[in-house]
Amino acid sequence: MRLALFLMTDKGLAVLRGLLSSTAAGSISDVVSARDSGQRADRYDEIRQLCKDAGIAFHDGRSVPSLCVDHALAVSWRWMIHGIPNLITLHDSLLPKYRGFAPLPNALINGEPETGVTAIFASDDYDTGDIICQKRVSLDYPIKVQAAIDRIVPLYAGIAVEICSALLTGAPLDRIRQDESNATYSLWRDELDYEIDWSGDAARIQRFVDALGHPYQGAATSLQSERVIVHGAVAEADVRIENRTAGKVIFIRDGQPVVVCGSGLLRITEMTTPDGMSVLPLKKFRSRFGQ
Repeated sequence: MRLALFLMTDKGLAVLRGLLSSTAAGSISDVVSARDSGQRADRYDEIRQLCKDAGIAFHDGRSVPSLCVDHALAVSWRWMIHGIPNLITLHDSLLPKYRGFAPLPNALINGEPETGVTAIFASDDYDTGDIICQKRVSLDYPIKVQAAIDRIVPLYAGIAVEICSALLTGAPLDRIRQDESNATYSLWRDELDYEIDWSGDAARIQRFVDALGHPYQGAATSLQSERVIVHGAVAEADVRIENRTAGKVIFIRDGQPVVVCGSGLLRITEMTTPDGMSVLPLKKFRSRFGQ
């Protein structure tokens, strides 16, 4: 069996390590990876080095040659894959919920009680293929996105080893059709989707900050017309405000601004400029975020 892997991020790196430690190691003929400018640590270099050490052909995702393989596995892959037979993808959600892009951050922002990984057969429409298997993990809040990733990474490696071991022995893989009545979609994110909407609920904004932190770019806003990145925040109990204006600072506690939200208050505990310089303690009380 010749197996190709399309891998990115911590999840792809964990899958490669898991397979190299399994009976499927000798079947890996090709690994394709690509850089991801939206993540601080895309694991491209680590994946490439592992392939070099193991003597596996490595290809950059932007110039992939024709691959002669029997099966392929895609993990954290962001683009459509054409011309590859028997393609299986591992997805960051409990399908059919959160089909599409950035499912884990969006699930965390929504406060989902659990998440997981689903292995599916590739299909013409993204993330609609038959389910091979699912593994799930519970979530408790507050939780940073990196901590959530750390919880699901072992699920990725475990599923990949199970599937590839079955393929080696010729054992049939399950095919469970997705229930379309339960399907939801998760949209792609761009720079605008990292902006904090201060008109929202404080607890949801806290989850937004936690869900878009490292390895992502971080939740962004403006402070007195200057761009800042909010790395840590805590929702606080609301007070009665006669002229409620979302984004205004109402208190400063130990140098940490407490910001008025559409509902509730949010205390910012960690905030920097885009180049990493701390903006706290905040010195100017009459400060406004988001403008």
